[in-house]
Amino acid sequence: MKKLTYLFFVIILVAFSQQNYSQFKDYGQKFGVRGSILFPENEFANFGFSGNNNTTFDWYKFSWLGEAFFGFELSKALELSINGGYGKYAGKAFFDDANTTFGEYETKIVPLHLRLRISPFDAQGWNPYLYIGAGAVSYTVSSKPTITGSKATEDEGWAALVPVGIGAEFALTDRVLLDFALGGAMTSTYDLDAYRSGSDDIWDSYFNASLGFSFVGENCDVDKDNDGLGKCLEQQIGTDPMNPDTDGDGLSDGDEYLNYKTNPLNKDTDSDGLSDYDEVKTYKTNPLLADTDGEGLNDGDEVLKHKTDPLKADTDNDGLNDNEEVMKYKTNPLKADTDGDGLKDGDEVMKHKTDPLKADTDGDRLNDGDEVTKHKTNPLNKDTDGGTVEDGVEVERGTDPLNAEDDVVKVGVPIILEGITFDVNKSTIKPESEAILMKALKTLQTYPEIEVEIGGHTDSDGSAKSNLKLSQARADAVKAWLVEKGIDAKRITTKGYGEDKPIADNKTKEGKAKNRRIEFTRIK
Repeated sequence: MKKLTYLFFVIILVAFSQQNYSQFKDYGQKFGVRGSILFPENEFANFGFSGNNNTTFDWYKFSWLGEAFFGFELSKALELSINGGYGKYAGKAFFDDANTTFGEYETKIVPLHLRLRISPFDAQGWNPYLYIGAGAVSYTVSSKPTITGSKATEDEGWAALVPVGIGAEFALTDRVLLDFALGGAMTSTYDLDAYRSGSDDIWDSYFNASLGFSFVGENCDVDKDNDGLGKCLEQQIGTDPMNPDTDGDGLSDGDEYLNYKTNPLNKDTDSDGLSDYDEVKTYKTNPLLADTDGEGLNDGDEVLKHKTDPLKADTDNDGLNDNEEVMKYKTNPLKADTDGDGLKDGDEVMKHKTDPLKADTDGDRLNDGDEVTKHKTNPLNKDTDGGTVEDGVEVERGTDPLNAEDDVVKVGVPIILEGITFDVNKSTIKPESEAILMKALKTLQTYPEIEVEIGGHTDSDGSAKSNLKLSQARADAVKAWLVEKGIDAKRITTKGYGEDKPIADNKTKEGKAKNRRIEFTRIK
């Protein structure tokens, strides 16, 4: 039975011997004292009723053991202790199947052993454990029972000792623990009870109930707040060893000090307006650098005020960094084209020198984008061709903002409407003449006070009479087109000049083409 009991203890110990962590760990060293009540286990009945009829009640004879120990950690879950003690192993010498008492035995014992303790659980306020040990016990018999036929025993000597048991610690203060345990110990001697029967001898042993006090220290590696920093290091850097996040920024002191190199006493190490946690976990910015992207705005202002990307110097990819947009040019760092004129802010500032806050820098009624990309006019000069009419007016009326000659229609100065063509020897206007005619129409609409002459001219081919007639017909055809578009016929006169006013040599094909023309002349 006794062997089965010890086997049961060993099985429990092995089953639960796994690493764990609790507030009772990381103490470094420990010393303490414990007192135990012993319940001897040997050939005699040491407690309870004697005899088969239970007529006599024999009280237990008090046995005890006082011990002192010194322990230190092997790991978070294992403790090794050196134990020494002094006690009395005693009892009444009678057998269960007889009422006869043969006196008493009493033996002084001095056990010395190493004990391995396993703390398999993580509990608050208490620390359950298992233990097993090995050592030796010195014994001295001071009182023997008188039993006929008893074999000689050793009155003193040494024997092997194997203690095993379970227990729990309870925290009284930070440094003082109450220790309660139940267990037992087996020895390798038959002589603790001063009796050998010669048959069916069993090793003497005992069960015990123990109560003691432990006094613990803490080594420099103790980490009660589980933040990854030992006690001594936390004291050195000024963090709270009982608070895993001293500055309350969401990062543990260990992560700040060991991994991110931030200040665990300051939730915003770089003073950029973002907590270290936000920088590391949310925005991925550098918690040690106030301006991660190096464009001149601190990360906090970018995130909280301007809504720009603190990891990107030019959030809107317009060619200006966020700081230049916010502080220098006052443009929108989230919008590549602040004034909506079709040009990026960077191109306006760096390339075209236009105002990125003003869609029409020169105030000519054309936005900068249209001037640069469509009309090829100067967005910094409202009258690109210098002809006294603004670019916007010219575009609206259909004149060329790059040609000063068509800006103002002067009295008596003919304007050749190049591009108006007719069928051969006819006054039928060809469709491709539409664009030029529209410019003439636009001029008459823009200047409603003027009156004009439409003059027709031919080359020298054919007779002078037929050419005069043809030129008049062509001038009349142009007038008819303009009148059809809404121009008052009274504002237009026509005249055919035939071949009388050539502007080029009629001897060449090119010259003849130039002489076949329609002229637009202001007469009032």
